[in-house]
Amino acid sequence: MSAFTEKLLARAMAFAALFVLFASDIALAQGKGHLEVTTIVQKEILVENEDGDSEKQLVVAETVIPGERVVYTIVFENVGDAAAENVVITNPISESLTYVAGSASNDSMKVEFSVDDGKTFGLASELRMVDNGIERPATTNDYTHVRWVMQNELEVGAKGSASFAAVLQ
Repeated sequence: MSAFTEKLLARAMAFAALFVLFASDIALAQGKGHLEVTTIVQKEILVENEDGDSEKQLVVAETVIPGERVVYTIVFENVGDAAAENVVITNPISESLTYVAGSASNDSMKVEFSVDDGKTFGLASELRMVDNGIERPATTNDYTHVRWVMQNELEVGAKGSASFAAVLQ
């Protein structure tokens, strides 16, 4: 097996492990009885339209190769019998992925990032790293988690979604 094939296989396994992590997060949220959470993983592809122009489309990410852009959409619904307060949706970013700057979306939620495996979170502009004793601003390569903090209660039956994009390295 070539070194390239081994590297590709290792990345595919890391990607599969990420699916398992999402599945366990979903079970945990459902077990609490307040939120039902589903994660949809898609990748961007270029499709040629009738005019011969190329346009981006999202398709189910059955396989992903290095360099491809993947979009994670987290869909949630309050299935409890009371409004949900302090709703926070947190997603890890696998080491084999690099977050795409500015791609985390949800207008009604505050978006924060972590560079220390989810121990602390902050706005992208606030994050700092220390390399060889020298402090520097964090880059998207440093992000380990993205989270969305809801600013209001999530009423019974209310639904929402949040998303972000990353590139497989």
